[in-house]
Amino acid sequence: MKNLIRLQDLSVKEINDILDTAQDIIDHKNNDKLDNKIVANLFFEPSTRTHYSFNTAEHKLNCKVLNFAPESSSMNKGETFYDTIKVFESFGVDALVIRHKKDFWYKELLGKIDIPIINAGDGKMDHPTQTLLDLLTIKQEFKTLKGLKVLICGDIAHSRVAHSNYECMTKMGMEVYFSAPKNLQDPQYQYVDFDEYLPKVDVVNMLRIQNERLEEGLNVQSNYNEQFGLNSKRVSSMKNNAIIIHPAPFNRNVEINDDVVECKHSRIFRQIQNGVFIRMAVLLRSLK
Repeated sequence: MKNLIRLQDLSVKEINDILDTAQDIIDHKNNDKLDNKIVANLFFEPSTRTHYSFNTAEHKLNCKVLNFAPESSSMNKGETFYDTIKVFESFGVDALVIRHKKDFWYKELLGKIDIPIINAGDGKMDHPTQTLLDLLTIKQEFKTLKGLKVLICGDIAHSRVAHSNYECMTKMGMEVYFSAPKNLQDPQYQYVDFDEYLPKVDVVNMLRIQNERLEEGLNVQSNYNEQFGLNSKRVSSMKNNAIIIHPAPFNRNVEINDDVVECKHSRIFRQIQNGVFIRMAVLLRSLK
């Protein structure tokens, strides 16, 4: 049984193996299937890209798919998170894909659930499949990861993508820098000037302002675009071969302007495509 909880728990080789499997799927060099395996997607907070790319990945692998809807479940009668997960294990499903707003939700499950658990996002902490699809997108562009410079900009404090990417990218030999307004900084990191570092990096990783996680009354959007928004003028200062990534959804004309979303440097929709192939590779790793 192979869980995917945190990329920090995987070796560099294991991470590269997942990336290679995903690329082999893209190149039609891996046609493995998971015929009749049953996968339950349990998303306890809203999701489009992660949830439905897992759905798509599961269908492409010939899995049978269960999609859990917490709003119409027995959780409204007081059933706990743990008991809900145990119910799906009891049904005889083969794997669980779980997202929850609580940090480290998986701690109450490990050692008590005997089927693979795949972390589709936990609170502000980790988002392993997003990081993997980011790495795949970057590797497709530069053929390597080691030595590349990445600037992560935006709502660092509330972003599981920022935390997950930093941990994994540094492990893979990349140089990672952060830029953010003071009220959106995580104090464990050091910060650089956005405009100063844009011309120096290979990858610009923009992040969404997570309004749903902000403290009540905290409004950072009024001058955010002027100070930290990625617009065409800023893009013109980037290296010719530098790329822009964003986990999405994006606040258009806040952290990224309309004319940048699909500009020649942007790989945002390529990332979304790659998300399906990464999640296929992750499912094969857990269930093959």
